[in-house]
Amino acid sequence: MLIQLTALHALGILSLASNALGAEAVRVLVNCTTRGADLVQRTATVLCPDSCVPWQLSVFGTAVYASLSSVCGAAVHRGVIDVSGGPVRFQKRPGRENYLSSDAHGVRSQSLSRWSASFSVSKAVGQTMEVSGQLGATALPEAAKKPSKKNSKKVSPNGNKDCQVDIAFVLDGSYNIGQRRFILQKNFIGKLALMLRIGPEGPLFGIVQASENPKTEFHLNSFTQPKDVIFAIKEMGFRGGNTNTGKALRHTVETFFSSENGMRKGLPRVIMVFVDGWPSDDIEEAATLARESGINVFFVSVARPTPEELGVVQDQAFVQKAVCRDNGFFSYSMPSWFSTTKYVKPLAQKLCSVDQLLCSKTCYNSVNIGFLLDGSSSVGDNNFRLVLEFIASIASAFEVSDTGARIGVIQFTYDQKMEFGFSDHSNKDDVLAAIRAVRYMSGGTATGDAITFSVSSLYNPHKSGASKNFLVVITDGQSYDDVAGPALAAQKEGITVYSVGIAWAPMDDLKAMASEPKDSHTFFTREFTGLQQFEQPIIKGICRDFMESN
Repeated sequence: MLIQLTALHALGILSLASNALGAEAVRVLVNCTTRGADLVQRTATVLCPDSCVPWQLSVFGTAVYASLSSVCGAAVHRGVIDVSGGPVRFQKRPGRENYLSSDAHGVRSQSLSRWSASFSVSKAVGQTMEVSGQLGATALPEAAKKPSKKNSKKVSPNGNKDCQVDIAFVLDGSYNIGQRRFILQKNFIGKLALMLRIGPEGPLFGIVQASENPKTEFHLNSFTQPKDVIFAIKEMGFRGGNTNTGKALRHTVETFFSSENGMRKGLPRVIMVFVDGWPSDDIEEAATLARESGINVFFVSVARPTPEELGVVQDQAFVQKAVCRDNGFFSYSMPSWFSTTKYVKPLAQKLCSVDQLLCSKTCYNSVNIGFLLDGSSSVGDNNFRLVLEFIASIASAFEVSDTGARIGVIQFTYDQKMEFGFSDHSNKDDVLAAIRAVRYMSGGTATGDAITFSVSSLYNPHKSGASKNFLVVITDGQSYDDVAGPALAAQKEGITVYSVGIAWAPMDDLKAMASEPKDSHTFFTREFTGLQQFEQPIIKGICRDFMESN
């Protein structure tokens, strides 16, 4: 069927068929992060999954949304569907000069000054046809589909590839929880293992039991299949003793995550701590150590202390001090160990929200990103505006602050102009405003000199910092000077270079500027409107480079 669909699509027959049937008959399966710009149809019904959570959804605008917005996120924000998913009517619309931000239905949309395309969402009615293929496929009549009883999605024995996380569960094994509730806790973790769909290419986890003295029950590489994990959890014995959660957390930070124990390079590391009642020891020092090690700490409190019991709690703010970040995402509360099934899916979703695992030193808050913009006369003012929106979209993905990510912009022709440096703006809103305020220069193209200027003027004042340095060079033509030498010098200074070429930019120059491996650091498009497609690859590439360097 996939071969038939591909062949028909290549011949244009499939599009004709869908036009004959009517656009409203098309139903497209999407994921939580599918953007309006990713859909090829002008009007379609999209089927949003039930796994979307508000903090995953990037939305720009109100009622009418910029095309870089998540379609499902916009639908939740609009109230068309809730987080349980469902069909949504999607319609493309022209771009706008202004998109307003708002909070609605648990989703916060962001403002945007201008974007080239928009879309709207509304309730879907009367659709009967479905597409089970990839994004952008178009519907065939049901008669053309082969009947099969094997349409249900198979669970891969390799695990959920969309949830590549290394997890340590710190279970409460103290006298505070007792043997009966300890068994209920084990049952809960077993259900969580099944929901996570662990496997060698998905999430892996091990367990540390907290009691008087912590004990590692099994490591990340001990078991990689759910049935084996379930058996290991069932065989785990109750230890008893005080609830020394801080001691167990420190033990986990210092001993659990290593390559010998199965830790995988470049993946988020998570510690999810379960406490029945409250800790017997101090937790703050161990939690600080976890954050400084780049480990995301979740805290699940069960049967939290009553007002009468608070007097015996050593530190009433223990949850806030334990979590990776006190923003509501990393903490969770359950009233008891009974009837906990409804909490399994929300916790699994949090653990698999890889883009939200931003604790301590991550690519989102520990990078310096410089943008080197070609302001030559061949670009033109309108195209230069598109370049600014492109770099604004990349910058908006990072946590800009005095101690977080920093953004700088240099424009070049024959000369170079420092538009703003890493220390000029300490929050994201100011950075985005400064980007959009850059004025087009016009002139020649001396990219090599501009790279040399960037190293000395943008990066060297911050060379001693712990953040990793990136330079994104954007140009539309041939440089009048050598680019290979200056780019190599920049890379020797520890700067990772991405090259983005448009129109007449020669591929030889782009490859010469880019860091290794060249293919993943070089991008090219014939039109300035094609820059949007590079936003996510560059953001993910920066994160990949950051994690591999650590």
